[in-house]
Amino acid sequence: MAESLPSTITYLDSADVARLTAGLPIVDVVHETLLAYGRGEAGLAPEAALRWTTRSGAAARSLILPAWSGDGYGCKIINASLGNRGLGLPRAAGLIVLDDPETAQPVCIMEGGLISALRTAGVSVAAVRAVRDPHDLTRLAFLGCGRQAEVHWELLTAACPGLRHVLLFDQDPARAGELAVHCRATSPGTVVEVTGTAREAVERAELTIAVTTTTEAYVEPDWVPSGGTFVNVSLDDATERLLLGCDHLFVDDWDLVADDDQRLLGVLARVGRVTGPGTTAPEGGRAVDTALPTLLAGGYHRKVADDERVVINPFGMGVHDIAVAVAVYERALADGTGLRLSR
Repeated sequence: MAESLPSTITYLDSADVARLTAGLPIVDVVHETLLAYGRGEAGLAPEAALRWTTRSGAAARSLILPAWSGDGYGCKIINASLGNRGLGLPRAAGLIVLDDPETAQPVCIMEGGLISALRTAGVSVAAVRAVRDPHDLTRLAFLGCGRQAEVHWELLTAACPGLRHVLLFDQDPARAGELAVHCRATSPGTVVEVTGTAREAVERAELTIAVTTTTEAYVEPDWVPSGGTFVNVSLDDATERLLLGCDHLFVDDWDLVADDDQRLLGVLARVGRVTGPGTTAPEGGRAVDTALPTLLAGGYHRKVADDERVVINPFGMGVHDIAVAVAVYERALADGTGLRLSR
């Protein structure tokens, strides 16, 4: 961050952010931020959520996530409406505001949608490579084929050079077809297949990334093959039976799980069916095995066997948005990118 308060606020639009994030080692930034979080060198404040139904009947929400990482402080404002696709708009969009660590004055405002998508995918990849050898992964499935799937694809193809087959499912076949075209264009040697059902995609993949908008759980334990890894990025794809019955269950932060009253894992925590890492599992339930900062730091001592089923359920931590945004802002300062707004 800047050592002295500039006389202007830097504004970075979506084109600026896209250029400045190109080549940025997102997975490594996320990995290091998770480790810093575990050491108490990064942190979160409670998020605020505003939810409503639009005049067209679509579910909409605005989330504000304050966080800090090192000497970077700020917040992400991320909004979404499920009706946006029908309007030709992205489902989610937002802003990130960075603050001067000494004066608390805002120093940068940037488009936040791409950073949010990148850090989300970065967490998935960082977690997957902590439990599986990424060079051994050959078959990947996506449930949901929107922007999050596309960004995950970009990071996964770089992290998993052995990927040879990708299976796509979306309730909107046209959306799955669009992602299939993109995957074939960016990785010509990969077999890309649109499946007729979600179950077929999961059953045939070693790694499944769920990036949907569903609020009804549907992925059952017997869908996930022996040795499979299921990353539940979106709300409620994994059923209670899968969450309770998998061999290893990882979250990004237990406090986020325990405080959540929207997603299934949070609901299960609130009713005592799921407890935190290091606790005794409740009768008929389970304890989360560990959180990602501990997993990445090597503090999880149960071996993940080749035939065991793993579920990774990251709730989303604004601390990653701030860490990535700080790296973007530093690049912008170095090369003079952005619009300078008068205070």
